[in-house]
Amino acid sequence: MRFVLKRLALFVVALFGLSVVVFAALRILPGDVASVMAGVNSPPERVTQLREQLGLNRPLIAQYFDWMSALARGDFGTSILTGRSVTSLVGARASITFPLIILGLLIALAIGLPLGCAAVLARSATVRAVFHVLAIVGGAVPALWGGLLLILLFGRGVGLLDVFPSQGFPLDGWGAPGSAISALVLPAVSVGIIVGASLMRYTRAALGDLASSGYIDMACSCGMTRTQAVLRVGLRLATPQLVSVIGLTFASMVTGVMVIENLFALPGIGNGLVTDVGNRDLIAVQSELFLLTAFFLTVGLVVDLLHRVLDPRLKTATAITEVTA
Repeated sequence: MRFVLKRLALFVVALFGLSVVVFAALRILPGDVASVMAGVNSPPERVTQLREQLGLNRPLIAQYFDWMSALARGDFGTSILTGRSVTSLVGARASITFPLIILGLLIALAIGLPLGCAAVLARSATVRAVFHVLAIVGGAVPALWGGLLLILLFGRGVGLLDVFPSQGFPLDGWGAPGSAISALVLPAVSVGIIVGASLMRYTRAALGDLASSGYIDMACSCGMTRTQAVLRVGLRLATPQLVSVIGLTFASMVTGVMVIENLFALPGIGNGLVTDVGNRDLIAVQSELFLLTAFFLTVGLVVDLLHRVLDPRLKTATAITEVTA
C-alpha cells in the first residue's frame, strides 16, 4: 500500500507539472487563434474583439487556473474553430487510433516474440546472424516508406494485388466493422513490422541473458531440453521485463502512428492533433495534449505496478530495505 501511494503521489505531481509545460509551450508558439478565426484581411479591431470573447487577453495565470478548474469538473473545453466539445473530438478520433494501435501491437507480438525466441534457440551462428539482420532492417525501415510500399503492393486501386483500402475510413465508422477493419489492415501492418523488430531485439536480449544462467541449467538437470527450459522457465522469468517494454511501447504508439494516420488519411488522434496545431486551436490542442500525457503516465503507472506483481524479488528487496532502515 505504501508503494502504491508513493506511485500515485508521483503520478499526480508529474501530471501537474506536465499541465504547466503544455500550457506554457502552447503560449510560446507564434500565431494567434483569434487571427486565424478573423481571417487574413480582418481589421485589428476584429482580432481584438475576438481575443476578448475568447478570454485570450486575460493574464496567463488566470487562463491556466480556468483551464485546470474546468478539467477538475471533467470539462475538457470546446474547440474554438469547430464548436464541438474536445471530449467528443477525442472520442471519435480514439475510436480509430486505439483499434489501429491494438491491431498493430498484436501483429508486432506475433512477429517479435516468436522470432526473438527463435534467435536465442538457434545454434547456428549463421542463423543467429540472419535474425540479427532482420531485426536491424525491420527497425530501420521508415514508417512512411514501409506504408507506401504496402500501398503499392496491396492498395485497392493502385496496388499490384488490389486487396485492401489505401486511403480513408468508412463514413459509417464501426457501424460497418468489416470495412473498418479492412481500412486498418495496411496501417497496422506498417506499424507492426517496425514495432515487431524492436520487440524481437528486446526478447532476444532478455532471453539471451537467461539462456546461459543457472536457472536454465537447473531446468535442464530436471529433465527439460534446452528449448523447453528457455520457453518455460526463461520466458517466464523474462515476463516482467517484456511486460514493461510492451506497455511502454503501447503508450508510445499513440503518437508514433501519427505519420501512418496522415499517410493513410485516417482521422485519428495524431492526424487531428496536427490539424488542430496548424489551426492554432489552443483549447483543443492543450486538452488533447493533456489527455495524451495523462494516458502515458497512466500506462507507466500500471506497468510499474504490474512489474512489481510479476516480479516477487522487488517486494523482497523493498522489505529488506525497510528492515535495514
